[in-house]
Amino acid sequence: MKRWLGITNVLFILVTITALLPSAKNSSQSEYTIGLLLFIELIYIAVLLFEKNKEKVETHGDVTAIIYVILFLWELFTAKLNLLDVHLYPAPGEIVKLFLLEIPEMIKGFISSIQLLAGGYILALVTAIPLALFIGWRKRLYKVVKPLTKVLGPIPPIVYIPYAIAILPTFKAASVFVIFIGAFWPIFINTLNGVFNIDRRLIDSAKALNVKERSMLLEVILPGTLPAIFSGATIGLVLSFILLTAAEMIGATSGIGWYVKYFSDFADYSKVIVGIIFIGIVVTGITFFLERIEHYLLRWRK
Repeated sequence: MKRWLGITNVLFILVTITALLPSAKNSSQSEYTIGLLLFIELIYIAVLLFEKNKEKVETHGDVTAIIYVILFLWELFTAKLNLLDVHLYPAPGEIVKLFLLEIPEMIKGFISSIQLLAGGYILALVTAIPLALFIGWRKRLYKVVKPLTKVLGPIPPIVYIPYAIAILPTFKAASVFVIFIGAFWPIFINTLNGVFNIDRRLIDSAKALNVKERSMLLEVILPGTLPAIFSGATIGLVLSFILLTAAEMIGATSGIGWYVKYFSDFADYSKVIVGIIFIGIVVTGITFFLERIEHYLLRWRK
């Protein structure tokens, strides 16, 4: 009982009471705000009941408390006091209601976007990792390529978007190309450095056992480089999302980036906020999935 009566749940009660107060405008949709609060609180209670790791419980409680503070201030300054422009700052209940209504449309956009993202990102993975393993294993070749990565790697991939759209036959091909470029360099550079900096004792032990080069790369170098690979893959994934959204805002007719740009052109900022929240949820979900894969493959680090 004492665990439940912490600061997080005090904030939950505070925000709920605030949402129940009379609103300054008729369309605040406070019942949707309360529904969102109950949903968040149920998740938090489930964590309290079933999570054994106290550190994770504390972290989840801190994150939940921050969300409650944001919702409290948002609800107070919009629905209750009406101090902000209603067109630019809709009440949280309005956003929740609109989000639920727009889910089918956003899922269509997500399917369109994920096709572009997967094409460019997977292409970057299957080219950057083998290439970096091959180059990093050869010291002379590494010294030749390393300076090139310092020149080409820092170039912002977004500058390629207009040129790619101009020279490639379709917008889809241009988007995949730009996403590929954006994801390639972080993955390639991190893998390259990981191979070059691998513990020499592992390599010396493998050489003493007369391990062949192919087995050396796949069974010694690759596992030892996995932490660096995942570091680059995570950076590449985040950058891919940025490029995907930017590309869709420039020339797409569908997708989650296009959704935000389209409604911003019509000054429908409620749907713009809904789109931004949806993008945040998608990015969080995919990065979480990548982290689960990383924790499984690198479980030996524990």
